This record gives sequence, C-alpha cells and structure tokens, in this order.
Amino acid sequence: MKSALLNIQNRLNILSPGLIVVGTIAAAAGFLSLHYKAPVMLFALLIGIAFNFLSSDERCAPGIEFSSKKILRFGVALLGFRVTLDQILGLGTNALLFVPILVLLSIGVSWLIARLMGRRHLFALLTASAVAICGAAAALAVASVFPNWKDRHRDTLFVVVCVTSLSTIAMIIYPILFSMAEFSEVEIGILIGSTIHDVAQVVGAGYAVSNETGDIATFIKLLRISMLPIIVIVIAILLKRGDATSNISPKAFPWFALAFAMCLVINSSGFIPSILSEFLAGVSQWSLVFAIAGLGVTTSLKSMMELGGKSIALLVLQTLALLAIAVIAVSTELI
Repeated sequence: MKSALLNIQNRLNILSPGLIVVGTIAAAAGFLSLHYKAPVMLFALLIGIAFNFLSSDERCAPGIEFSSKKILRFGVALLGFRVTLDQILGLGTNALLFVPILVLLSIGVSWLIARLMGRRHLFALLTASAVAICGAAAALAVASVFPNWKDRHRDTLFVVVCVTSLSTIAMIIYPILFSMAEFSEVEIGILIGSTIHDVAQVVGAGYAVSNETGDIATFIKLLRISMLPIIVIVIAILLKRGDATSNISPKAFPWFALAFAMCLVINSSGFIPSILSEFLAGVSQWSLVFAIAGLGVTTSLKSMMELGGKSIALLVLQTLALLAIAVIAVSTELI
C-alpha cells in the first residue's frame, strides 16, 4: 500500500509541471470564451500554440503528453453523458436511418475528395470524420487510434482549427441561408443539426431561429455524436488489420469508445440524477479543452502553416459536400 502511494506521488510529481501549464491555459481559454463569446477550444488551441516553447522543456513534457492522450480519451468517453437513448429514439425512425447514412456517406465522399486532392489516407480519414461526426471532438478521438506519424499532432490541430472556424461561420450563415430558401423551422433544425460540426455552434444556430428548431438541431447533432464510438472502433480494427501488410504499428483497442457507449447507456438508465449527468458532461468538455491545450503546446504555428491553403480548401469542400447531402435529403423529403 505504501509503495503504491509512493508510486502515485512520484507520478504526480513528474506530471504536475505540465498539468499546471495545461490547466492554466485551459482556465485562460475559459475566461476568454466567457467574456468574448467565442469557442473555448479555439482559445485553448491558440494560447497553447503560443506556449509551444514549453514542449521542449523536460519538466513539462510528461504532463503535456498526458493531457493530450490520457485526458483526451477520458473526455471522449464522458461525452456519452451528453445524450440519452430516449433523445435518440425520440427523433423517429426516419432520423434514426437518415443520420447514420448521412455520416457514413459524408465520410466516404469527404475521404474521396481528400484522396483526389492528393492527401494521404490517414489525413483524409481524419478530416472526413471531423466533418461528418462532431468536429473537434471527433478529430481528437479518431487521431487517438491512428498510428504515429511525424506530423500527427500538427495535422490534428490543423483540422481542429479549421472545423471550429467553419462551425462558427456556419452558425452565422446557415440560419440565414436556410430561412431564405424557405425551409420550415423543423427542416432548418434538421439541416443545422446535420451540417454544423461542433455542438456549441449547433445550439447557437438552432435556438437563434426558434426553440423548436434548436431542440431538433440539438437532437440530430447528438445522434451524430452517438456514431462516434462505432466509427472509432471500426477505424481501429481496419488499421490493425492493415498492419499485417504495412509498417504501421498496431494500436490498442479503443476502450474509451466502448466507455462512451457505456456512459450513454448509464445516462439513459435514469439511475443517476440529472445534476450528476450535467456535471460529468461538463467534465468531458473541460477534459477536451485540456487535451486541446496540450496538443496546442506540442505544435508550432509555423508547422501548421506549412499545410497551406490547399488543406483549408479541402475542409471547405468536405463541409460543402456534407451540406449538399443534407439539403438534398431534406428537399426530397427523405427525412
């Protein structure tokens, strides 16, 4: 017992400098987000990048790496407390069929666009998953089961920045465009929930139209999020299979994805009070902010800029492809 406590204390001593750095960045990001009404993850990322010089500090490196890996997976698992099975089933049969098809079709089309633009298959899969499922959270979850490559952190953060920025733009533009196209409030809710990448922007855009639109948009978005563990597990299995004929090191099974599903079931059971569920959802959010801050510290702005305008154009095209699929589905009354 005493030996175990000593090991824990030693581990905390090693991790604490980096965790303090990441925690300070996360707190600053939360303060700025609260006062300037911008995405907290974007602030965490930008501030983290400003402290990139700390990534080479031997005292801070272990804690920063712990934040960008372990805390990340913990946060993704707790995302399950943001949705219940009743909410998903309440969307109706058409929505339950439409959203998985939308996600899978969007991933396929987005991956094809990326490959046609000459991007490597892992980067293509990363961007496709982020666009199709839930933006920054999906990018982080999918990247966590990828094999290591030289610029993995840089590529992941680039995708996070782009999808967060595109979500913010969409939050402003989409409600206006959908209203001008004379879609009903229900249809606008479906479109907003189907096409905007991040949850916060979905909520902002939906409730800017009406309460009914906001409710529908949120539920559709939560159904997209519920696809995350399935997609992550499938990707992990496919990568592991492909390892037999490649130089990619096999990755451990993504247990955090199963933990996500378990949290969703527990949240749906009614056994835990709503205040605890909301608290755990908040813990998930801040865990992801910690992870983003840690990833930001490990990535230099210069290296991100090396990806250039072609990569930005790729994510814009993938976002427009998702929008087109959703508009066609709603216009033809498939949902």
